Amino acid sequence: MTRDLRVVDDLAGEAVDLFLSAAPKTVALSGGSTPRPAYERLAGTPYPWDEVDVFFGDERCVPADHPDSNFAMANHVLLSRVPARVHAMVACDPGGYQEALRSVFGDGVPRFDFMFLGLGEDGHTASLFPGDPAVEVTDRWAVMVERSDHTRMTLTMPVLDAARLVVFLVEGESKRGALDRLLSDQDIPAARVAAERIVVLADRAAAKGLDR
Repeated sequence: MTRDLRVVDDLAGEAVDLFLSAAPKTVALSGGSTPRPAYERLAGTPYPWDEVDVFFGDERCVPADHPDSNFAMANHVLLSRVPARVHAMVACDPGGYQEALRSVFGDGVPRFDFMFLGLGEDGHTASLFPGDPAVEVTDRWAVMVERSDHTRMTLTMPVLDAARLVVFLVEGESKRGALDRLLSDQDIPAARVAAERIVVLADRAAAKGLDR
């Protein structure tokens, strides 16, 4: 798997540059603290958002205003400020979300123009965790995942694989081990993503000492 690793000082700026270069009309957002600065910058960047459909890679099954909600974060800093068509996962209804995807992409596997993904310390991405049966699902586009903190919903690997451009955002020393495993194709869910183009944006703390 070919991945374009870029070690950068301005993770958010590089992510926005990639976004503008790709000029996507279909976008999947990730949660967590790492993408937040990129979303904030996108909110202040001129872009034809009224032509864009925004989906999510995964979500915790919590109220839409819950502190752990991916939608709540993205809505606060980006989605409430732009006229995009937003398809939130807050209902945690895989069948319903598949229909929302089908309404935009048709009957084939959804092929996102641009997908933000994160990288967990254990190598998970979206809510596809090592050893979880959801990683192996190929006949559905969205599934439920049971975790100790919250039940979650996630897009499945075929949807991640179909993306035209996946951008992993990796920040902090704690992600160094997972980043090494991703780049060396070890058996973690993030390393199984086989999108058309994959760019890994990592800050210097995450990439320190990695000989790539």
